[in-house]
This record gives sequence, C-alpha cells and structure tokens, in this order.
Amino acid sequence: MNPASLPTRPPAAARTAPDPLLNAPLLPMLLRFALPNMLAMLATALAAIAETSYVGSFGVPSLAGMALVFPLVMLQMMLSAGAMGGGVSSAVSRAFGAGDAARANALAVHALWIGLGAGLLYMALMLTLGPTLFAALGGRGEALSQAVAYANVAFVGSIFIWLVNTFSSVIRGSGNMTVPSATLLLVALGQVGISGALGLGWGPFPRWGMPGVAAGQVLAYGAGTVFLYAYLRSGRARVQLRVRATPLQWPLLRDILKVGGFACISPLQTVLTILILTRLVAQFGTTALAGYGIGTRLEFLLVPIAFAIGVASVPLVGMAIGAGKVARARRAAWTASAMAAGLLGLLGTVLALAPDLWTSRFTQEPAVLASAALYFQWAGPAYGLFGLGLCLYFSSLGAGKVAGPVLAGTLRLALVALGGWALALAQTPPWTIFALVAVGMAAYGLATLLAVHYTSWGAER
Repeated sequence: MNPASLPTRPPAAARTAPDPLLNAPLLPMLLRFALPNMLAMLATALAAIAETSYVGSFGVPSLAGMALVFPLVMLQMMLSAGAMGGGVSSAVSRAFGAGDAARANALAVHALWIGLGAGLLYMALMLTLGPTLFAALGGRGEALSQAVAYANVAFVGSIFIWLVNTFSSVIRGSGNMTVPSATLLLVALGQVGISGALGLGWGPFPRWGMPGVAAGQVLAYGAGTVFLYAYLRSGRARVQLRVRATPLQWPLLRDILKVGGFACISPLQTVLTILILTRLVAQFGTTALAGYGIGTRLEFLLVPIAFAIGVASVPLVGMAIGAGKVARARRAAWTASAMAAGLLGLLGTVLALAPDLWTSRFTQEPAVLASAALYFQWAGPAYGLFGLGLCLYFSSLGAGKVAGPVLAGTLRLALVALGGWALALAQTPPWTIFALVAVGMAAYGLATLLAVHYTSWGAER
C-alpha cells in the first residue's frame, strides 16, 4: 500500500474552514446536542418496556424467556451504539477538527464495513450459541423454548441494529444530532407498533407470539438502516458515504478499532456485573429479587440520560482534540460530566427519600415495596457518581483515551464479584448486597474521574 494514498491531515492551505463547534459556548451546545439524544434514548428504552409488556401477556414462561434473552439484546445495543459507536464518532469528529473532510468521508465507509462485519458475527454467534447461553443462565423447559423462539428472529436483525447505530455515530461525529435522534425515535415508535401488531395480532395481522414481537424490532431497524444509508449517500449530510470510491485501508480501520474495539470491554463488564448482582439478590428469594428488579428498571431509564449527555460530548471533545485544543476538550468533558452527575444525583436523592414515587407504580405488595425502598436508600445516592463515570467514559472515547474508564469498570466488576462472594459466604442480610451496588457505582465514578484527570490527552497546539 502506498502511504501517500492514505487520507491524512492535509496541508494548511487545503484544510476546510475551522468548524464552528470549536468556538461555540460549551454549555448551550451540550444542551442542544443532549436533548434530542435524550428523547431518542428514552424512546428506545420505552420501546423495550412496551415489548416486555407484550411478552407478559403471553404468560409467565414467555416473560421468563424474555428475561434470558434481554441481557444479550442489551449487550448488542451497548456494543454497537456506545462502545464501537463511540469509536466511530471519535474518529470522524477528530478528522473534522483537523479540517480533513476527506478523511472523515473515508472513515465513514470503513465504519460501514466494521458495522456490517460485527453485525454478521453477532448474528452467527447468537443463532449458534444462543440456546446454550440461555440454558447456562438458568433457562429450562417452556421458558427456554420461548427464549429461543424470540432470539431466532431478533438476532437475524443484528446487522440492522449495528448499521443503524454505526450510521448514527458517523452522523453524530460530524456534529449533527438531529437526524440520528429523529431516526431512532421513529424506529422506536415503529418497533412498538409492529411488535404489537405481529405479536398480539392487532387488526388484520396474525398472532405470531414471541417471533412476532421480535420481528417488530427487525423490521423497524431495517427501515432505519435504509433511511440512514440513503441520507449519507444523498449529499445532504456533512459526511459523504462513497463506498465504491473508498478502498479499505488498515490505518483507517485501526483509527476506529483502537478506540471502539478496546471500549467494547466496558459493556461486557457491565452485563457481567448485572448478572452477578442478580444472582446474589436471587438467593434472598422472590421478594428481594422483585424489589431489586423494580430498582434496576429505573436505572434502565436513567442510564440513557447519562448516555445522551455523554454522546453529545463526543464530537465536541473529538473536534477539539483534532484541532489541538486540548484545554477546550477537557472543559467539554468536565461540563458534560457535571451535567450528568447533577441530574442523576438529583433523581437518585429524590428516590432515596421518597421511593414510592416510583415503586408504587409497579406493585402494592408491602414486602416488595420495602425491598425496593431499601435498594433506593443505598443505591440512589450513588447514581450521581455512576452518571459522572459513564459520561466521562464517552468523553474519553472522543479523546481516543478510553483505557482509564475501562479499568474503572474492571474495578467495579472486581468489587461486586469479590464483595458478593464474601457476603454470600457470611450469609449477610439483603441490604448488604444493595450497599455493594452503591459501592460499585461510587468506585466506578471516582476511579473514572481520577483516570481522566491524570491521563494526558495530548499537547495544546
């Protein structure tokens, strides 16, 4: 390969005009970027909740089967939208920050191939190993059958989920949050409607049960893939997807993978942490597990808030790094993390003081309400630090320096695994597990803060 053919930083005379995002006030820009992302992420979360309600109407075995598949569905979302998606946005935004639009266009094509390859790989793994994984998670009998019925349809659409999140990340990296957010919002609404129609048999549609619910996600994300691909090819986007004119080049693949590939460790840690905590709480019986489930259901709505703010910081940090404005990149990261910590900390504190605001919406069983209240009393005050760490993780993706936040996730996992093992041996009461949840969140947030503070993001130019 001829090195001279690679899209690299162009001479000063060939660079485009400085990006306006490099000089705009940070707080208003973060708010403008975060709000559409937040709506899209919350819509996606609510679509998953609606899907669960559909499955619940099929009976307890179907609901249990959905619980077996759900961690692997969420893992796919975190890998494609958060980890690898962050790597894509980081590379594209750093190219624009350096004034190199040609490199940004080439990176978009390489992101397409990465998303396509990852989607095919995830589909093959889940369709091949899915039944074994569901059985290892405790699936038996009818619950296992329902899990396989859902997974055999849902994971056929892995390619669409990876491509929608990859294209969205490319567009976000250029500083455009509106198009990907609007697309994800419409995809979520489409998923709710199609899943209900095909799963429950609304109107003229047949009642296909679990496969029908899964088909709603596949069809909605398929439509989203077609739209975003057409948008990137239309000439209306700041990034141009020129597939045939862009040969594969390892340095460009490496620019994405060195950040996104390493960042994929973090979602794996998160899912493993959740599985360990669920197993620890399960030993205390159905009441404790139900209370814990109500608490984690709220986290499913809170995490998208931190995610939305963190994703909004990626292009601001990445463009600043590409332009050599390291101080501005750090200000963007600290501003975004303060927003996330403040918002999640406020919500966590309110629920620690008044848990019934949330828990009474799901049950009136006194024992379950007491268990959920105990969970919020311990975990609620730690939400702010968890939001801080999660937002800094995304900002670090923008800077291309994600090792510290990933190690912070390793610390959380180790604390939960070793602490949980010790608590289980000692046969301590349920509140100790909830306290361990809080310690893990706090440790993750503080360790990420220290990692970002002491990690060099390069020299100011």
